[in-house]
Amino acid sequence: MAFVAIRSASAPSTRLFRAMATATPPGLHAQSRQISFSSYLVTPKQLNDALKKNPPTKISTSPRVIPLCAAWFMPNDPEGRKGIDSFRNSRIPSARFFDIDAVKDHDSPYPHMLPTCETFAEAMSELGIRRDDEIVVYDTAELGVFSAPRVGWTLRVFGHPNVHILNNYRLWVREGFPTESGEPAPRETTKYPVPTYDSKLVISFREMKELALDYGKEGAEDVEILDARSHGRWAGTDPEPRPGLSSGHVPGSKSMPFQELLDPETKTYLPAADLRKIFEDRKIEPSRSIISSCGTGVTATVIETALGEADYGEPSLRRVYDGSWTEWAQRVKESDGLIKKTKA
Repeated sequence: MAFVAIRSASAPSTRLFRAMATATPPGLHAQSRQISFSSYLVTPKQLNDALKKNPPTKISTSPRVIPLCAAWFMPNDPEGRKGIDSFRNSRIPSARFFDIDAVKDHDSPYPHMLPTCETFAEAMSELGIRRDDEIVVYDTAELGVFSAPRVGWTLRVFGHPNVHILNNYRLWVREGFPTESGEPAPRETTKYPVPTYDSKLVISFREMKELALDYGKEGAEDVEILDARSHGRWAGTDPEPRPGLSSGHVPGSKSMPFQELLDPETKTYLPAADLRKIFEDRKIEPSRSIISSCGTGVTATVIETALGEADYGEPSLRRVYDGSWTEWAQRVKESDGLIKKTKA
């Protein structure tokens, strides 16, 4: 994505990952905040209680709790489902819809690349979101945790002070919390300020290529690259969902399908201790820089969120490869040794 006229902010401390919600935005007195979650992941009950205590009104200027639907399905979804249709069919009352296929860098040939600061601010304004609102991002009941971490991470990259992930909407529905359907009511737009961009949370193609070219060489930087795609796609034995795109993996990367970090039935995140054990069992060295990748930068953030929940790795050394495999496989050559496949 373009980095012209974008100033980098400092990366947030991931050791404070669970307490991000408690930060009070500049200029906002702590006593005016009616609700503040104590962890990055929130349960359906916690969100429902918060919404009851902080019901939306047209006249209040106090910070609000806003559910933000991030519903998204793969382009090769066998049922042809679309995120906006899922949002219309079932959503949390007062929720807004964040379309990751629309809020992106429109000048990039790769899907879902982070938008410019101006595009992000425009999208938040159209959603009627203010900078001091407390945002809880959620997925679909069909998939469980899937694309919400991407939107949560995007909000963090652009410095929104209070961001959370619902763990998850499938449980919200099962536990009988309120839902609504149909076309949502119109929202009054806001004037969301153009934010700064925290480049320390993102790794570029150029740096990824340098790491791949140096992999295995004496004195090369020690990094952990975790790939959230299925093992078959990582290995190069299964095709990519996008026609014509080679499967395989970045030299030195490790296969970590994002589903392994979720409960197999509810599709919620596993407990922090279980997540930590998964990383330890895979021999992920926490003192190294840890890079999360996937197909287009969506499920890579499922890994990134799990690392935060497990308090695993140095906070300032965790990044997401935004372009992920779709960019990588289109910009490098297998003949140069930059697309690895496992032997049958």
